[in-house]
Amino acid sequence: MINLGNKPSFVLIYVVVNYGVGSRVLQKAKQLGISGGTVLLGKGTVQNSISHFLSLYEVRKEIILLESDQKTAAHVLAELNKEFKFEKPNHGIVFCTRTYDVFGSRSTSCEEIGEERGKGQPMYQLIITIVSKGKAEDVIEAATEAGSKGGTIINARGSGTHETSKIFHMDIEPEKEVVMILSKENVTEKIVSSIRKKLEIDLPGKGILFVQDVNQTYGIYE
Repeated sequence: MINLGNKPSFVLIYVVVNYGVGSRVLQKAKQLGISGGTVLLGKGTVQNSISHFLSLYEVRKEIILLESDQKTAAHVLAELNKEFKFEKPNHGIVFCTRTYDVFGSRSTSCEEIGEERGKGQPMYQLIITIVSKGKAEDVIEAATEAGSKGGTIINARGSGTHETSKIFHMDIEPEKEVVMILSKENVTEKIVSSIRKKLEIDLPGKGILFVQDVNQTYGIYE
């Protein structure tokens, strides 16, 4: 089992809704004390129970990322659920996560502690891998070989100075792909190991991979 790291000072809230609803979610979140967020477009790679779990089986979804402290997050999740009625089918989902394992990032370190999760431990974990454009399918392939049922690919852009090239004295930031994979807890380590090996994540510039527990949730159905 992948070990938990030190409890961070913030949590990350994920809200997955139909395309076009993201701006309303951001507006409501700001009213609830969240300073800002990021809206991403996502598309599931397969249609199965796992992609349905993430509510990403439709062609286009908006994924809103909100950073918060734990106390505020609990209130925000409950209020967003009241506003957007995530308990109803196809209305979206909202959940928060903790980051505890990071691979491929020199600026991040994790110190292991003996934290017991007990009865409230999550059944699922979220594996996020950030790689250069064109490598996302390799991530999905590696994960599938290790037992994953699929994932979600999101286009993004890198801004690291070591990744920036110049054309006519202009900085060109290389495009990135973010792969979100929801896995059952008992297969997470196997999936992570497969991705790290196939993509050589531990080598400089090959990408970043981190794992998050899926904690408080609304609107998730298997």
